[in-house]
Amino acid sequence: MTAAARPVLVVAEQLDAAADMVVDQLNQRGVPVVRFDAADFPQSVTLTGQLGTSGDWDGALTDGHRSVRLSDVRAVYYRRPGRPVIADTVPESYKQWAQNQADCALLNLLSALPVRWINNPHFDRLAAHKPQQLVAAVKAGLRVPRSIITNNPETARAFAEEIEGPLICKPVLGGRLDMGDERQLMVATHAVDPAEFDDSIRLTAHYFQERIPKKYEVRLVAVSEKLFAGTLRGLSGKAVTDWRTDYEAIEYGTTTVPEPVATSVRQFLDSYGIVFGSFDFAVTPDDEWVFFENNPAGTWSWVENRTGLPIAAAHAEYLQGK
Repeated sequence: MTAAARPVLVVAEQLDAAADMVVDQLNQRGVPVVRFDAADFPQSVTLTGQLGTSGDWDGALTDGHRSVRLSDVRAVYYRRPGRPVIADTVPESYKQWAQNQADCALLNLLSALPVRWINNPHFDRLAAHKPQQLVAAVKAGLRVPRSIITNNPETARAFAEEIEGPLICKPVLGGRLDMGDERQLMVATHAVDPAEFDDSIRLTAHYFQERIPKKYEVRLVAVSEKLFAGTLRGLSGKAVTDWRTDYEAIEYGTTTVPEPVATSVRQFLDSYGIVFGSFDFAVTPDDEWVFFENNPAGTWSWVENRTGLPIAAAHAEYLQGK
């Protein structure tokens, strides 16, 4: 198979706007694409991998309509696929085990392919850990908020006294609350009053940070060496604290990434062995960029749609091999 005919493997949910945009850009470039969702494995997707004498895995991934040889794959775009779904005929006591087997086999076999990734899921998972991100950001030369993670109310009060200013609380791990009535609520970043700290802090880990004054915020999307910075200017108190809580009160725009920040962002990515990230920054009234976090599988389609920044095209170029 010629290099031009080798397909890009897209592993993503069927309804994913970012994956759709990347596939469209690959199609415009004449790059073959084979798309699967890990949730379809093993019930409607068949995977075979065989280790060759050269030490490389070969075999095929097929759903009965589309098929791709593992040795033909030129790159993998791995974006938030579902977890394998196990057939109802499997006894309940074995379902979790079977799902873990399927998940591990698919992940590890694909990860062994010597191709370009956005992003290799093994590196992606490590890069998603928020406390370690702050360490990597500081090592890369970025400013981060003063932070503490604790379930000790006395320690939390001492931290507040040290900060001598407003505090926010945010989740250590993203996710939603299941309210039991088909509603799910996002736990947003919110302001906290240290005077109200009590023994309820002992019930779980709390992630407190100093509240950074903001001129505006930046969703910085990195695709290999290319950086795209969309600005978000909150027009309400809720949007200023956490722009995800009030989308109607955001003014969108773009900005240029200062070279020292750009250098640090690339160093940050390199430290994890990944090429893509959706970074959240605040820009202070003094124009200093402050790193909040990076989501290695973060959303970005809305940034392109709101600003016109060519993020999908950058994905396609990287996956194509340019």
